[in-house]
Amino acid sequence: MYLKPEQSWGVEDDWTFHPIFLATADAEAEVLDLCLSFRYFLWEQLSKRAGCSEGLRDTQSGMGLALAVTDPWLDDVTHLCIVFKNFQHALAFMFAIRDISEDSKLLPNVTLGFHLYDNQFDSMIIYKDTLDVLFTQQSTLPNYQCNMKKEVLSVLGGLTVENSIQMSTILSIYQVPQIAYSAYQTRMSGKAHLPSFYQMAPKEITLHMGIVQLLLHFQWTWIGLIVSDDNDGESFVEMLTPRLAQSDICVAFLERSLAMNQHALLDDRKTYSKIYFLLRTTDANVIVVSGDAHSLETLVMVLDANEFHIKAQIGKVWIIPPQWDFTNTFNQDGFSTQTLHGALSFSVHTYSVPTFRDFLQTLRPDKSPMQFFSVFWQAAFYCRVLNESFQFCSYCQICRGDEKLGRLPTSRFEMDMTGESYNIYNAVYAVAHTLHAIQLSRQRRTLDRDKFVNMNVHPWQFHSILKSAHFNNGVGHEVLFENGELSSGYDIINWVTFPNQSVLKSQVGEISSNQEFFIHADKIVWNSKFKKILPSSRCVKPCHLGHSKTVKEGKPVCCYDCSQCPGDMISDQMDADHCVKCPEDRYPNKNQSQCIPKTINFLKYAEPLGIALIFFAVFFAVVTVLVIQTFLKNWNTPVVKANNRNITCILLSSILLCYFSSLLFFGKPGKVSCLLRQTAFSIIFSVAISSVLAKTIIVILAFLATEPGNKMRKWLGQKVANSIVLSCSLIQVCICLAWLLTTPPFPDVDMLSQVGNIILKCNEGSLSMFYSVLGYMGFLAIVSFTVAFLARKLPDTFNEAKFITFSMLVFCSVWISFVPTYLSTMGKNVVVVEVFAILVSNTGLLSCIFLPKCYIILLRSNLNTKEILRGKTMP
Repeated sequence: MYLKPEQSWGVEDDWTFHPIFLATADAEAEVLDLCLSFRYFLWEQLSKRAGCSEGLRDTQSGMGLALAVTDPWLDDVTHLCIVFKNFQHALAFMFAIRDISEDSKLLPNVTLGFHLYDNQFDSMIIYKDTLDVLFTQQSTLPNYQCNMKKEVLSVLGGLTVENSIQMSTILSIYQVPQIAYSAYQTRMSGKAHLPSFYQMAPKEITLHMGIVQLLLHFQWTWIGLIVSDDNDGESFVEMLTPRLAQSDICVAFLERSLAMNQHALLDDRKTYSKIYFLLRTTDANVIVVSGDAHSLETLVMVLDANEFHIKAQIGKVWIIPPQWDFTNTFNQDGFSTQTLHGALSFSVHTYSVPTFRDFLQTLRPDKSPMQFFSVFWQAAFYCRVLNESFQFCSYCQICRGDEKLGRLPTSRFEMDMTGESYNIYNAVYAVAHTLHAIQLSRQRRTLDRDKFVNMNVHPWQFHSILKSAHFNNGVGHEVLFENGELSSGYDIINWVTFPNQSVLKSQVGEISSNQEFFIHADKIVWNSKFKKILPSSRCVKPCHLGHSKTVKEGKPVCCYDCSQCPGDMISDQMDADHCVKCPEDRYPNKNQSQCIPKTINFLKYAEPLGIALIFFAVFFAVVTVLVIQTFLKNWNTPVVKANNRNITCILLSSILLCYFSSLLFFGKPGKVSCLLRQTAFSIIFSVAISSVLAKTIIVILAFLATEPGNKMRKWLGQKVANSIVLSCSLIQVCICLAWLLTTPPFPDVDMLSQVGNIILKCNEGSLSMFYSVLGYMGFLAIVSFTVAFLARKLPDTFNEAKFITFSMLVFCSVWISFVPTYLSTMGKNVVVVEVFAILVSNTGLLSCIFLPKCYIILLRSNLNTKEILRGKTMP
């Protein structure tokens, strides 16, 4: 490495031939670029637009290769196509050197020199220039340094992967740091065989994740890929496609474009036809491209030819790589780029460098010691600079000197730093801060600070510092290296083109170094073919809410069918991978797009059905009270006395309590109500049926006692009837008590029986105990029915057996039909069925047994006499 002792920052006078301090062996940082001649259908159009009568041919100037035409009048070579974007790279390099030289704190008493090399798009020249930088200024002999006064400390360059590998194979041997400023080099970083390579651009995975998240944000799952047919393109495909597959994004087609350089000119008509056919026939509206400015010129040619001949755009959304600026491909030939209107690109995240504009405004071709700037000036303003060996246009007017770079259209030259220029700017500062760190380290070992400029500094000393460099550049922006890679992100740029070839670039989003993504979709201007609506790029229409994707056999994952979700499941997003079940307290809506809360349901007092049942229960309870009152008023009448008044009172009281016990089944189930409703009803009803059984048995005993000599008369007392009622009821009490002590009923919630309802109910605890209670009541009813049926024809005027028979027939019919109905009913209807059975069976007892008696007492009082009872008088 060589440190110039002079205090001037400029380039050495013999910069064209001497070795360099910071060198670039990449034509992308040089003054001239290769503009390839068109073949076939573009040849005539380009010649006509350029005013050429003898066609196009390639020529090589003293600085590099350029596309040229023969002027029919002056017979000289005229430069036709120059990519002005790359001039800014060199100017940004010069600007950074100047700022560092003027900074008295960063590198005091040290001046940085630099030189630029042109590889002329030739691998042999790349190797030659690299060897020339390292060893000698005249011959490319390895390890030979005759007349070599300056040692190169760092090399800045390598726009493509192939260029970087060619340079790194030599530079890594001698441990010379190589800093690449391209936005797509990271697959080389970290390679064990390239330990001297550093990447002045974000990690490649950041770009890939940015593309994936951009596609996912707009739900673009069916895309096309056009990549360069080289290592760069292959690396891009290898690293991007797995991430696309993980996100269920499918590639409709993959086209590899041949690299555009002097050894691989695209003159095959099939190449144009294939790309044109793909773009015209594919149903993918989003095209992701990758490659450098040259490898994708084929695509630009196809698009321009389409617009020129057919006067129509190919309506696509183009996602452009960071290293491709399509506006600079043809910037002075009149070719339109409207097809790329609305494109989205990823650009290295940059910060404004205000002083760079001032630097550009002060540049003049007559004051610059570098010949390339004069060539650039002539090409940019179509004028001639006097006393220059290279004349861009011999018949053009002489440059006046008042030309301003700021007046050039942005498609030709940008006054603000581009992403790659900003990387170059930071790369120079990285080397300067590394030197500064070495200086501080050595100052700690010596008291003479001036000795720094005389001390030898070798390239290998840079590596330990560059790998984790952390500094602020000339405008105070933080720059951080992590394992030789820049920790930064990408800006998402929306390209808006106009018919006059002017271009507007608008930042609409960003992806950070930690892959945090955001975008302002409302700020994006889309291609005019989409009529201001969000473009869609899918293999099939999206699945609506309530449906899920079903992959077709043998088809890409993006080409799927849509199937309706099952009845108990939903999908609340478009293109759901699968349906999901609702929580237990929710259920699907009609469209199965969301879960809505279930309605809490139980037999309420205030609902119509509840009111009707309560009215029924209260009404017949009142009727029962009236019957009791009637019997009490006629307590000593023959009809009342003939049918065991005490048992009759017990039966009526039981019927009345049964009506009231039915009210326990209404309202929200609670712990107490669940414990009482079944047990209270079953015990009370058992007392009623036991009373009926006792009345029937007393009737039979009374008939038997009338026979002469029969000893049954002693069983006709009240004790027998009471014993029957008490013993039969006590058995039911014991069953209920065992139920409550083992598995008592409790409040429960049923969320599955009815869709959309949460049923609050009483869980019976043990169904076997519940059916034991019902079974015992049924047993009593059957016994009563049998006994009453056998005694129905006994010759007694007030024989109740026939009425009891009918009442037990009603009771048994109700409860026999209750069991299957109860088992087949769900929700609160279970309670309704049981309440209805209680009321109907209870009313059957009341009606069949007591209404005939009330009829006699109230309406046929003449029958309520002893004579009629004894059968002595006819009614």
